[in-house]
Amino acid sequence: MTNKTKSVYTLVVQVGRSKNDGLPNGSTGAGLLCYASGIDEPEAVRETVAILKQADLSPLDVTGHGTVEDRLTVGEEIGEEELNLMERAENENSVIVAQMTPFFEN
Repeated sequence: MTNKTKSVYTLVVQVGRSKNDGLPNGSTGAGLLCYASGIDEPEAVRETVAILKQADLSPLDVTGHGTVEDRLTVGEEIGEEELNLMERAENENSVIVAQMTPFFEN
């Protein structure tokens, strides 16, 4: 039996409106920046979607941006605060919602 190690994946999730979602009045949904622990990215996505649904959010689309190593390899700069949140997601084996940006119609 192989012992697969977990990594932390950066995910951007678009959510729509649902009852009791806690989003601001008048918003049409939101974009969430999440850090999620998983053996692979599909597992991280499944866990994130499940947790967001438990929080009465309505996930519509998830875009994966890879692990911290993937992001550094393509030249992204990652700040200390972001690294701390990723470390927390790894240590807690959890999903961290780092940022929520509500969407509004023009």
